[in-house]
This record gives sequence, C-alpha cells and structure tokens, in this order.
Amino acid sequence: MSTGAVNETQMVIITGMSGAGKTVAIQSFEDLGFFCVDNLPPTLLPKFLELMKESGNKMNKVALVMDLRGREFFDHLFKALDDLSETSWVTPQILFLDADDSTLVRRYKETRRFHPLAPSGLPLEGIKHERELLEELKGRAQLIYNTTRLKPRELREKILTEFSVNKTTLFTVNVMSFGFKHGIPIDADLVFDVRFLPNPHYIEHMRPKTGLDEEVSTYVLKWSETQKFLEKVTELLSFMLPHYKREGKAQLVIAIGCTGGQHRSVALTEYIGDFFKNEYHTRITHRDIEGRREKER
Repeated sequence: MSTGAVNETQMVIITGMSGAGKTVAIQSFEDLGFFCVDNLPPTLLPKFLELMKESGNKMNKVALVMDLRGREFFDHLFKALDDLSETSWVTPQILFLDADDSTLVRRYKETRRFHPLAPSGLPLEGIKHERELLEELKGRAQLIYNTTRLKPRELREKILTEFSVNKTTLFTVNVMSFGFKHGIPIDADLVFDVRFLPNPHYIEHMRPKTGLDEEVSTYVLKWSETQKFLEKVTELLSFMLPHYKREGKAQLVIAIGCTGGQHRSVALTEYIGDFFKNEYHTRITHRDIEGRREKER
C-alpha cells in the first residue's frame, strides 16, 4: 500500500510555440523552487514519474518543458498525457505559450535562429507547421499565455503570480560579508567597501574574534563614520530594493567587504540584514568566516 508520501505533487508541463517564451518560463519556475527539466522527451515521462514517486516529497513541485525540438517523440506525447491524467498522486497542468505569427517571426530574426521545423526555410513556414501540430495540445491546456505584448519581465511576473504559494518570500535579500583579500563574490549584485572604517584587527585581543562577537560589533558600530555610512546605505537600499523587486528579480546579493572578512564587514552585514528582515525575506551569510572555520576543522 502506498504511504501517500507523494500526495499533493504539482506538475506543470510547459509547451507551446517556439519563440513564445519557454526559456523565460522555465527560469521562472526554477526561481519558485520547482524541479525543472528542459526538453523532456514524452517517451521518458513514465520513467520520470517513477523517479518522482520514489523520491517521496523531494520532488513535489516539477516543471517540464516539452516542445518540438524533440518532434520525433511527438506522437508519444498525447499517450503520456493520458497516462498522466490517470495518476492519483500528481496534479498535472499544461501551460501553453503562444504569440502572433508576426511577433514570432520578428523574434527569430532578432536572434538569427532557425525555426526547428524549417531549418533551411523561412521562419513563417515552420511557425505555420508548428501551429498545426500543436492545435490539439493547445486545446488540452489549462493555461494559455499569449506573449505577443509581454516583455520577459511581465511573463515572469505572470508566472510568479499564478504559481506562487507564498508571494511574500519570492524576493530574497541576501546580505553577505567577505574579505577583499579573498576576492569579491562572483554572484554579488551590489558591493560596498567598508575598509575606510576603524579596524578591530589592530586591537590585539579582538584580532581572533569576529563581528559576531558583541565586543567587536560594538567597537565597529560606535564610530560616527560607521553610523553615517549605515544611515546612507540603508536609505539607498530602501529606495533600490522595491525597484529590484518590481523588475522581477528573485533575489539580490548585497556584499559588504572589508580586508579579511572577519570584523567590520561581518558586523555591518548583521546590522543591514537585521534592518530589512521585517520587510523582506532576508538571508545573512559570512563567506570568509565560514571559510576560516572549515580550515580550522
């Protein structure tokens, strides 16, 4: 007897016209925490369902792109969809992306790509052929998005709104401390250099401590230049963050750097993360403290 561990599994099959936005769509589902597979052949769907079932709750939100890049498998798609509809533990939805022919032609010209159904011909020929093949599949879709007048950001927002369970945590503010001598984090969106502030490293008994220690934090925060910096940077971020969120970013990485990433940057990262925690889903990390701890083990 089944344990029911995979109940409430959500599966979204993303399909539709080539050039209508499937890449943006799958990226949006990744940001929502879905397990995503791009261009899954329909013949592999039964095997994939077995893997989902065996994983229990580890794969309870899945998004699959199925399109005509794998057209040799297209005849198997409807059978796979019929089999999927008979399962009791997964709730499938088909999201069909469409756009006007003229818009699709323009997008192909802009990217200089060949249409998959007209590799040596005109894009419009491939578009018309694809539209005929997909007509029945479009009729089965629970959701149809026409992206003719949608910018990528707007399509992303539409998907996040439709499929988000908890909309208040979609936008995550990651505040990270680091040391310049170890390199700037490659995933940082904003970098603030706080090496101009008084350095606890030169006070012998504070040297082995970090900005997580109250004594060090108090020392860093007590200076007028520190308070002035925090006033200005929180004001700047309070202005910028809503705009980043409105543009559809899933997360923003704010990196605060001092020389070694142990004292000043750590104390200020804690302060800034705490400052915004009631307004945004906030994560605090200390890259080079964690790196030092690993070396000490």
